[in-house]
Amino acid sequence: MAGSPVATVVPPLAQSVQEMSVNGNEPPPQYFLKENSIQPMDSYLPSDPIPIIDISLLSSSSLSSKGGEEELQKFKSTLTSWGCFQAVGHGLSSSFLDKVREVGKQFFALPVEEKEKYSRATDGIEGYGNDPILSENQVLDWSYRLFLRLQPVDQRKLRLWPENPTEFREVLDEYGTKVKIIMDVLFKAMAKSLNLEENSFSSRFGERAVMQTRFNFYLSCPRPDLVLGVKPHSDRSGITVLLQDKEVEGLQVFKDDKWFKVPVIPHALVVNLGDQMQIMSNGIFKSPIHRVVTNSERMRISVAMFNEPEPEKEIGPVEGLIDEKRPRLYRDVKNYASFNFECFQKGVVPLESAKI
Repeated sequence: MAGSPVATVVPPLAQSVQEMSVNGNEPPPQYFLKENSIQPMDSYLPSDPIPIIDISLLSSSSLSSKGGEEELQKFKSTLTSWGCFQAVGHGLSSSFLDKVREVGKQFFALPVEEKEKYSRATDGIEGYGNDPILSENQVLDWSYRLFLRLQPVDQRKLRLWPENPTEFREVLDEYGTKVKIIMDVLFKAMAKSLNLEENSFSSRFGERAVMQTRFNFYLSCPRPDLVLGVKPHSDRSGITVLLQDKEVEGLQVFKDDKWFKVPVIPHALVVNLGDQMQIMSNGIFKSPIHRVVTNSERMRISVAMFNEPEPEKEIGPVEGLIDEKRPRLYRDVKNYASFNFECFQKGVVPLESAKI
């Protein structure tokens, strides 16, 4: 999700994803993976699975304990190799996470005309709909999204926040507040794992850091061998926190030239780092490439929460992570969201473009 898209006149598709899914129709070529995509479609369950981190052991009060020290080392190792993990011990109740999923499901189950009251503008990002279509060559994702900004609070576009279901706004506001607390713990733990002052990363996000959410809805697809719910990408965020579907898998992470399934752990949160953390850590931490596969029989929902620095904040490697052994790998970048979007338009990898 990057800066403001430029509207392009592209012929409309004959049918919506919802119509094709319900009717079992063959998707058109616009949805087919290109040959140069990160292939193959097959995936693996790693013998050394995606790590599980108990983030209750990463709080400032717990790190001095033996268990805290061991978990911090595991945390650092995980972020330098995988760049993602399953978070337990996050303090959010199972019943509350179920409620977050439920308001999303209830919204996507509404009649099309009701959902379209919250549609994103042609030249906008926020609201309900599919990906903005920016070129005729674009490979389309088999999904619907509801994308909303939570922070700063005065930048919320409440006209795009559903009033149906009635609990939606209240639940999302509470979830955003709780996830922000988790992110703050993770930023401090990342700094401590690298022997930095604990606010070395979080201070770079500014007083008006951005926090956004995306409810993802993946309908069943008759050609899961050819069509993805989300194309391979790395996130532009600092940290992304994802609440997966409780039953249906779909998320996969690319590592060691293979796609690894991220198994469903019903009340864990999947945390992955975004490009901005790879830059700030001077390449020590990884921003993993990931994708979402489709399913021929079942629908799937997930809820992603992203945080980013204030747009005008310049980000670059933390000085304490630059030395003769590890020279500076990235230049400073202002408004990474726009930078990311421009790179996407040109077909280049943002992290590569940010390298010195």
